[in-house]
Amino acid sequence: MLLPLPVVRDGEEHTSRDARVLHGVDATPLATVHEAPPLITRLAVKAMRRAPRIPLDERLTILAEAGRRFAEDTLGGESPEEYCRLQALASGVPVTVARGALGRVREDCARIGDVVAGQRPVGVGRAARWARRGDILGVIAPSNHPGTHGAWLQALALGYQVVVRPGARDPFTPLRLCRALLAAGLHPGWITFLPGSHAAADVLIDAVDLALVYGSETTVARHRGNARVLVRGPGRSKILVDRPVDGATLDHLVAEIAGDGGVRCTNTTAVYTSGDHRALAEALADRLAVLPALPVTDERAVLPVRPQKEALGLRASLRRAAPTADDLTEHRYDDGPVPVVDGDGSALRPAVMCVDRADHPATATELPFPCVWVAPWQPSQGIGPLDNSLALTLLTDDAALVGRALDTPGIRTVLHGALDGWWRDPYLPHDGYLGQFLREARGFASSPPPRSPA
Repeated sequence: MLLPLPVVRDGEEHTSRDARVLHGVDATPLATVHEAPPLITRLAVKAMRRAPRIPLDERLTILAEAGRRFAEDTLGGESPEEYCRLQALASGVPVTVARGALGRVREDCARIGDVVAGQRPVGVGRAARWARRGDILGVIAPSNHPGTHGAWLQALALGYQVVVRPGARDPFTPLRLCRALLAAGLHPGWITFLPGSHAAADVLIDAVDLALVYGSETTVARHRGNARVLVRGPGRSKILVDRPVDGATLDHLVAEIAGDGGVRCTNTTAVYTSGDHRALAEALADRLAVLPALPVTDERAVLPVRPQKEALGLRASLRRAAPTADDLTEHRYDDGPVPVVDGDGSALRPAVMCVDRADHPATATELPFPCVWVAPWQPSQGIGPLDNSLALTLLTDDAALVGRALDTPGIRTVLHGALDGWWRDPYLPHDGYLGQFLREARGFASSPPPRSPA
């Protein structure tokens, strides 16, 4: 019998007539995912509106305990190690990523009160209040990295009830978080887990007050202009190398390109350099090509794995994006760029694509494995080619360029220098503070109390 992954509403776990089998990247059946149809989605959100408010101190205590339970406890019969194994097999991300998420969730939940307090506008106080824009947040979650779920945990701290529609490949992480929160004492009306179809996701967005949606460029375009929906799409993170390249610089580039299997939206998609871009691309190819292709549950795994047909399609998309670009890694692989490593699962080896100009359209192509476009850049081109970046790392001594990057709306995070592990900092805004979307400053004034008669 396959492991059942239930719908969770009103604190209870339910099965459904609508169900699908979730296969691992090796084609092994892992679980039966029970899905909530659109009607149940609407009813679940309606029921949540009857839940009582929970004071901030109590919410923070619950979140800290939930983080500990997520990292340490057996929940729903699933140990932390079994969670890591299942999450890796389903998502195709190396098992060490899920292991890292255990500790990261525990640490982030312990300090989440300070994190959200830092998002509060300085002017809030005597003449303003920082108020919620609604009560219930719907989350259309991704499957690329378990760390993305930290956002909706912040929403709980900010006073929102949360409904999560998990990504198709990783229902394990949000389900474990829901179980941890309920075990920690969260009121059942404050968290709901609703696997479902695309139609159910649309109903969820319509039923809640605000929605956080992860998706592709098509998803971003579909919800653009909707003030109720915050969309987090492709990152297209970039690095500019405007100084001599040494071993430490190459080490940093490799870590930013391939860390966590290259699946984060903060992984580097394009590298620009004022030096010899071909030489830099060759040096990166030398280092990235030696990363081992292994099953995702292997302790030494560092690359993502996908079913073979999907892996071949992803690799082929490189050629569609830039038919004439040079792939400097392909000839370095004796067993090919997508070798079968486990059952039907193929590892996605890194790709280093060398293009001849900074404005090449292919540099906007982001794929869920270590794939980087290397292009030339000159100071006269300025910020233009570096724009539209979730994160832009500037390895330069040009302070004026750093200032221009900070003033460019399309660049959401600016990193000056080689900052290792910067993306783990919970105090650093990810495409802005979530609090900017969930709350707003409202004017407040109050007359002084009347004086008591003498």
